[in-house]
Amino acid sequence: TAIAKFICKQLKEKAKNENVKINTAYINCKQTNTPYGVLTNIGKTYSAEWEKQIPSAGWRIDKVYSSLKEKADENGGIAIVILDEIDTLVSKNGDEILYHLTGLNSDLDNSKISIIGISNDAKFTSWLDPRVKSRLGEESLTFSPYNAPQIEDILIQRARTAFKENTVDPIVMTYCASKAAQEHGDARKAIDLLRIAAELAERDEREIVTLEHVNNAQNVMEKDQVKSIVITLPIQHKATLASIILNQGNKDNSQQTTGEVYGTYTKLCNSYNLDELSQRRIGHIISELDMQGLINAKIVNLGRHGRTKYIDLAVDREQLLGIIQHDHFLSDLIESMTKLQIFTKSMQSRLI
Repeated sequence: TAIAKFICKQLKEKAKNENVKINTAYINCKQTNTPYGVLTNIGKTYSAEWEKQIPSAGWRIDKVYSSLKEKADENGGIAIVILDEIDTLVSKNGDEILYHLTGLNSDLDNSKISIIGISNDAKFTSWLDPRVKSRLGEESLTFSPYNAPQIEDILIQRARTAFKENTVDPIVMTYCASKAAQEHGDARKAIDLLRIAAELAERDEREIVTLEHVNNAQNVMEKDQVKSIVITLPIQHKATLASIILNQGNKDNSQQTTGEVYGTYTKLCNSYNLDELSQRRIGHIISELDMQGLINAKIVNLGRHGRTKYIDLAVDREQLLGIIQHDHFLSDLIESMTKLQIFTKSMQSRLI
């Protein structure tokens, strides 16, 4: 993203000196995720009056497309369109928008359009219709994750601006870079780790950022990441996670099977008027929660008894319960089911 924006900026400066007209449109497809929105955002680069001429919604897509062609030819020059997170746009709407955009050049007389698509999914183009791939004629440019020395160089460069001299232990840069390179190769996360470590040092009124602050910062980041994942889960995923949390609180052995999770899930649905999914679908949701790092789901071969999936929490149960307090739906689920379980146990003891 940074390189695409930087290159476009350089091109515009060069074009200005050469008296060539260049328009650039940067579109984040997670925010603008409809064909209508993409076309209208491209149109804005040609004219400040575009929004007055074209409504933000309501027109047929072919009418917006025709208006864009007219505006592009009227303006002339070259348009460079950056579609960031392009895979999000295609997965939601199909590749028809790319079919239209890649066909624009054959419909234009006085201008040209070039597309830069950015995606973290290396297999993204394999989803595309062969006709779209043919018209796209793409040239792929792969950016490998940063290695530790590269991340350390970036951190040192940023630290010169952010910190006073001799306020960061030299080993901190190396450690932050090494952690980031091992886990994801993402320089932004290394920068965040250093920033949070510095904030913790400042809070402690310490003059130097040390490894202790970095380790504490990592714990803060991990907790924030888990909280973000849990709070944004779809309702059925939350219900499944709540079932696992409840089961784990009631068992001496932390491991549980898909059947046990589903049994608690169905009770939860009945008491909370939720639509009940099939056990097969809950099995898929369990796999998704496993991929997100909230649970561990391991398939075990039981010989002649077949195979089963053993499930337990990958995150500390008390930490999850603390996060759940910030989510009304999940906290209500856990509270109501806990009360029901206590009531059931009380009735069973009276009967005995």
